[in-house]
Amino acid sequence: MTDVTTVTEITSEEELRDLLGEPMPRAIAKERVRLHEVDRKWLAASPFCLVATADATGTCDVSPKGDPPGFTHVIDDVTIAIPDRPGNRRVDGFRNILANPHVGLIYVVPGRSETLRINGRARLLRDAPFFDEMVVKNHRPRLALVVEIEQIFFHCAKAFLRSALWKPETWNPDALPPHAHIVKSVQHTEETLEELERYYGPAYAKRLYG
Repeated sequence: MTDVTTVTEITSEEELRDLLGEPMPRAIAKERVRLHEVDRKWLAASPFCLVATADATGTCDVSPKGDPPGFTHVIDDVTIAIPDRPGNRRVDGFRNILANPHVGLIYVVPGRSETLRINGRARLLRDAPFFDEMVVKNHRPRLALVVEIEQIFFHCAKAFLRSALWKPETWNPDALPPHAHIVKSVQHTEETLEELERYYGPAYAKRLYG
């Protein structure tokens, strides 16, 4: 246990600025409120994003969303839509949005160390004409997350460079047990380990769209 007498907590923005300093002018000036053509190209190339939400009390959630590159539908210069696909039906982020519409998105392009960040206000649609443009493997989404952009900018590459995320020689997936073993070890399940191994086995990828 940490000895609290040795901990020095930051409790104000003034303390934070004293420690870290002011942002560079370029870091402030990069914020925009509308999609640029480069943003559109980034969204067209991105197969993956993270969606951050919080409920009315501030309890947070971050949910990954992935589909073929270009899965995010651009409605106009200030509005985008993310299709929902079959999942575990916890809908933590969606429930948050019903209570608090503010969302933060990070879009990743494999091999690129920059990310595109979008902050805005979200709403849930159960149908719209553009749903027909978000069909993947015959799956038409039953729901879409529509985000009205309030802030957009590119985030620098430092985190990806420090982590060497895209360098295969740094990868070590076998340092962790298979997912079925993780599930069995951290939660109670009615399924046996063998049943979980079958569920998360090669057939798992065939059930991604229903």
